[in-house]
Amino acid sequence: MNNFDYDLIVIGAGSGGTRTARIAAGYGAKTAVVEGDRPGGTCVLRGCVPKKLLIYGSEFSHQVEDAIGYEWETGSIKPKWKDLILKKNKELDRLNSIYNNLIINSGCDLINGWGKLLSDHEVLVKNKSSKERKISAKKIMIAVGGKSSFPDFDGNLNMINSDEALDLNELPNSILIYGSGYIAVEFAGIFNGFGVETNLVFRSDYVLKGFDIDIRKKLTEQMVNRGIKIFPEVTIEKIESNDQFITSLSDSTKIFTDKVMGATGRVPNIELLGVKEIGINVGKKGNIIVNKFNQTNIKSVYAIGDVTDRINLTPVAIAEGHAFSDREFGDLKRFISYDNVPSAVFSQPPVSVVGLTIEDANALNINAKEFVSEFNPLKNSISGKQEKSLMKLVVDENDKVLGAHMLGEYAPEIIQGIAVSIKAGAKKSDFDATIGIHPTAAEEFVTMK
Repeated sequence: MNNFDYDLIVIGAGSGGTRTARIAAGYGAKTAVVEGDRPGGTCVLRGCVPKKLLIYGSEFSHQVEDAIGYEWETGSIKPKWKDLILKKNKELDRLNSIYNNLIINSGCDLINGWGKLLSDHEVLVKNKSSKERKISAKKIMIAVGGKSSFPDFDGNLNMINSDEALDLNELPNSILIYGSGYIAVEFAGIFNGFGVETNLVFRSDYVLKGFDIDIRKKLTEQMVNRGIKIFPEVTIEKIESNDQFITSLSDSTKIFTDKVMGATGRVPNIELLGVKEIGINVGKKGNIIVNKFNQTNIKSVYAIGDVTDRINLTPVAIAEGHAFSDREFGDLKRFISYDNVPSAVFSQPPVSVVGLTIEDANALNINAKEFVSEFNPLKNSISGKQEKSLMKLVVDENDKVLGAHMLGEYAPEIIQGIAVSIKAGAKKSDFDATIGIHPTAAEEFVTMK
C-alpha cells in the first residue's frame, strides 16, 4: 500500500462518487476525487435538480387555469425565462459549492481534470490547460455516469440534448422532442407549461415503454389533452435546417419547429476513460460489467451508478458507493438490495411506481391480480379540469403486494411511503386494515376492492 499515492481514487464527483469518497475518507482511507467539470454531477447540475426546478416553474400556467376555476380574477401572465434560468443557475452554483465543501471537508483531495485509466492502479489526470499528472491508488472507483446519445440519421446533430435544453437563452416558439422515456416526457411538460408549441415524436405506441400499460395509455392521453402534439410509432428520417428546422418522419410527415431536442436515451460515459485499453469488460451498451462487490474483472477497479447501466437512479448510485466504502474500508459486509426500488417520472401529471407490473408478474409466472382505482380528484370538481388519477396494486395469490403504480398529482410523494410497506412485505390485507386519510388521493390505496 505504501507504493501508491492514495488508498482510493474516485473518478467522478457526482452524487455517487462524492458519497463513496466521503465514507472512505471517514474510515481513514487516503482518498482523491478526480473531476473534470464541477462537483455535483449530472443529477445536481444537469439533470434531476435543474429539471425539477423548471418543472416547478412550468406548472404555474396550469395552476392559473385551476385558480380561474376557483373564481380568482387573473390578469395577463407570461414567464420571464431568462430570469428563471439565472435563478436556476444561482441555485446550481450554491449546490456546487456544497459538493466542493463536502469533498474537501471530509479530508479528500479534489483534483480538477479528466481522469483516464492507465493501468490497474494508475490514473492520468488532464485539466483544461492540458496539464497532465499521474496518480496511483490501491483501488480505483469509476463513477462517471452517462451522457446523452442520438440515433444515427441525416441531420441528427441539429438536435440539442437535455443539457442544452436546460440552458436555452430564450424560449423557442415551437419545439420537437424525439423520444418517449422519462427525459422526453418531462421536457415535453416543461416546454408545454411555458407556452411552447410542443411536439413529441417516438417509435413506440405510448410513452414510457416498460411502465404499466394503462398508465402509459392514460398519460399519453392526458399529455394530448394538455396541448402536446403526439406522433407515435414513427421515427425521424432527417432534419434539415432553414429558417426553421424541418423534421421528416418515417410516415412522410414534416414538422417545422424552432428547436429539435433529442431524448432517445443515455449511454455510459466511458469514451475517454481508457477502460477498454486496460482490459475492463464492458457490455453491448458500453456499460462497465461489475459483480456484487461493484468490482470489474480487474480486481483493483470498481464502478457504480449509471456507468454500469443497472438501475440508473441517483439514490442507487449513492447507496452503491456508500456500501462499497463500508465493505472495503469499514470492514462491514454490507450490500444494497436492487429489489423494489421506487422511481418517479416528473411528467405532468407525474407517474411513480415501485415493484412489479401485472405484465412483469405474468412474465415471471406469478399468479397475480390487479386492484385498480381511477377517479377525477376532488380539486378538479370545482376547477372543471378532467384529468383522472390512476392507481394500481399488484397482489399475488398469497395476498402479498408485489407492486404499486400511480399516475396523478403527488404520485412520487405517495409512492415513497408505500415503497416502505412493500419493502417490508406488506399484504393487501394490511392495506385494507389501514384507515385512510380523508379526503386525499392517497387513501385510495387502502380502500381498493
